[in-house]
Amino acid sequence: MIVVDFIIKNILTQAAITIALIAMLGLILQKKSAGSILMGTFKTLLGFEVLSAGSAIIVASLTYFGTIFQHGFHLQGIVPSIEAINGQAMNNLGLGNDIALTFLGIFIVNIIIARFTKWKYIFLTGQALLWMSTMTVVGGNFAGLKGFTNIAVGSIIGGIFAVAMPAVAQPIVRKIIGNDAIALGHFCTVGYMFESGVAWLFGERGEKKHSVEEMKLPKSMEFLQDTYMSVAVVMVPLYMITAAFAGPKWGAAGTAGMNYIMYAFLQGIQFVVGVYVLLAGVRLLLGEIVPAFRGIAMKLVPNAKPALDCPVLFPYSPNAVILGFITTTIGTVLGMFLMPAVGLAVILPGMLTNFFAGGTAGIFGNAVGGRRGAIIGGIFHGLFITLLPALLVGVLLNMGFVNASATDSDTIVSALLYAWILAPILKAI
Repeated sequence: MIVVDFIIKNILTQAAITIALIAMLGLILQKKSAGSILMGTFKTLLGFEVLSAGSAIIVASLTYFGTIFQHGFHLQGIVPSIEAINGQAMNNLGLGNDIALTFLGIFIVNIIIARFTKWKYIFLTGQALLWMSTMTVVGGNFAGLKGFTNIAVGSIIGGIFAVAMPAVAQPIVRKIIGNDAIALGHFCTVGYMFESGVAWLFGERGEKKHSVEEMKLPKSMEFLQDTYMSVAVVMVPLYMITAAFAGPKWGAAGTAGMNYIMYAFLQGIQFVVGVYVLLAGVRLLLGEIVPAFRGIAMKLVPNAKPALDCPVLFPYSPNAVILGFITTTIGTVLGMFLMPAVGLAVILPGMLTNFFAGGTAGIFGNAVGGRRGAIIGGIFHGLFITLLPALLVGVLLNMGFVNASATDSDTIVSALLYAWILAPILKAI
């Protein structure tokens, strides 16, 4: 168990190391020279770390934005957090070993399914697998499963999710990136497909379909065709206006007397910096992981595709990312008021989820239904990812978690699967 625990904590949950080792394995299987293996492994590691650095800058900026958003508009309710559920499950319920072994089991089941079925996707977003293992173990524990049985069932369910979600999303991912080189490995895929369905119903089609990326601007505004300028023009004013509503107390907390509007301005610029760094990391990562993965595809899992985290799609449709963030935020705000009206918990908008999941959903909506599909689909996506956590609150309450919920739609679906289907069947037996 000590060895397994070391592997999980220091390798499998460290996505940069996992992906670098997989790239190294792919290069070795292609019988590349030692220098090529070293360079390809290092550049893959470097690319992922640059991507992570960009994500960290965005997270810090959005954490500040979330604070001023809540205080500026006087919002109260539950902030979904899978991290809190994971901590309580491991520390209070003593499920740490089960979660660790299920994590490993999900990865193994994923590889087995990819090897022997037509679903050739290897899920490489380690943190997402950790959240899935947490939710399946907690759900299994509630259903009365213990020890090896809980681990085995969780591994199978999680492993199926790990290949099924990339497979379901791949037709649209193929349309977005123009090829089959990579897949999407992010457990918010149910939400992405929901937005795609709404975009198909209400969006543009055929010759009438216009992409968000094809905006025709007057000559004086052509500078907005630059990705980073268009992000800045939207996000910086949004930060400053929200800070104005929050006031000096929250708009510049801990800044040693700096003017709160100026601080909000700089935080908006930090967001743009984060996007710049993140996209640079994505380009570096894809330049190495795709060729390296050919070795695995040829030798271990024929025709395998790496399923990578959602930011890998951002360079393909950057305007749709920002549109998806804004429309999803609108939807989550509407959902915050609508959920109590139908007897569900108040779920506060989570800016990190709204950006990463909402931005990716915006790309899907734009690919399926053009600008109109992205706008309408984004608002419905925001409502959807508010409804799911609201439904989960009651389920988790029965499991012993008070005022708790999660964010990623796929992990929530897995928990509801246990609570609504498996638990009643097992208790009836």
